[in-house]
Amino acid sequence: MMEMQKQAATRYLNRIEQLEHLSEHEKAQLSKVAEKFAFRSSDYYLSLIDWDDPDDPIRRIIIPHQRELNAWGRLDPSDEHSYTVLPGLEHKYNSTVLLLVSSVCGGICRYCFRKRVFMDSHKECLRDIPAAIDYIRRHHEITNVLLTGGDPLMLTTSRLENIIRQVSEVGHVRIIRIGTRMPVFYPYRIIQDPTLLDMLSTYNDERRAIYIMTHFVHPRELSTLAVEGIQLLRRTGVGIANQTPLIRGVNDSPDVLAKLLAQLSFSGVVPYYIFQCRPAVGNKAYTVPIEEGYEIVEQAKARVSGLAKRARFVMSHASGKIEIVGRTKDFIYLKYHRAACDQDSGRFMIFKSNPDACWLDDFDEAIRDYPANQPYRLYGPE
Repeated sequence: MMEMQKQAATRYLNRIEQLEHLSEHEKAQLSKVAEKFAFRSSDYYLSLIDWDDPDDPIRRIIIPHQRELNAWGRLDPSDEHSYTVLPGLEHKYNSTVLLLVSSVCGGICRYCFRKRVFMDSHKECLRDIPAAIDYIRRHHEITNVLLTGGDPLMLTTSRLENIIRQVSEVGHVRIIRIGTRMPVFYPYRIIQDPTLLDMLSTYNDERRAIYIMTHFVHPRELSTLAVEGIQLLRRTGVGIANQTPLIRGVNDSPDVLAKLLAQLSFSGVVPYYIFQCRPAVGNKAYTVPIEEGYEIVEQAKARVSGLAKRARFVMSHASGKIEIVGRTKDFIYLKYHRAACDQDSGRFMIFKSNPDACWLDDFDEAIRDYPANQPYRLYGPE
């Protein structure tokens, strides 16, 4: 494994045949997987792989595997379509709107929960920006706008600024979040574009805050170049918080996860969420059962300082963001961190232990202490 020299990587690869480290037999096998679930990576990110290690975690994150063809999961595991107001605009939580502004990523993680975006981007991504801005303007409860995709930083800075400028002109929007994996896949996007940094500094002011929501999954992704990009972002004054899914074979070890949390805190990045891997099609081999995941997360937190253990272990379920808060021999305890239906927010739930459960729907409720006419909604709004 060898990190690339400090010069811009100019090549994105989207065909298995371009992977020089694979044998012809491997290329033939994995091309069949890539026909169903798209492959894409930068040559910079591929340079982080130890090709002599078949279990290399970076390889597992980005290189297709035949296990993805095992039948399991859904294309839209969090039922995002239920909250889609217009193509590319989702309004699940009262104060937050999500805009899918890009259909392209610097790399496609094999455990991606939005595989459908790369299958039919025209249907999923935002096409009518004025209509989206008008919707936000008419809904005064919206204070947060999350730009995602795909990856917003795959847009040119001028296109991204056009969106941020229009969102910023809506007076009741106080936070703009940019969900991105570009500091991981292509840190040159930040390092070599001072106009991006200037733009972020301009719109991050006393009226509203900009947050960069990074997606570091393994400590090795925090390369020298990635950390340099993070420090440049920090100098603009934007907030930086990290979201990572718990992925089998990547960070499902307390030691590895603790190292990731610690290194994020050392770099000034707030560990924000640790996500249960969503049950998307092809994700079975990347998924850690919830109860096992809880033990891994708690053991990792025990190894780090308070600043590094601020992340909550949650699942982004159709009915809301649900925190896994505890377990005993017979029961597991969950709480709605934020529910799509306001009356569910903060609701505490007790389920019978199920070591094989990978999602809320796999548990049986043990105690029900709320009115029967106020059930939590497993599959989104009615």
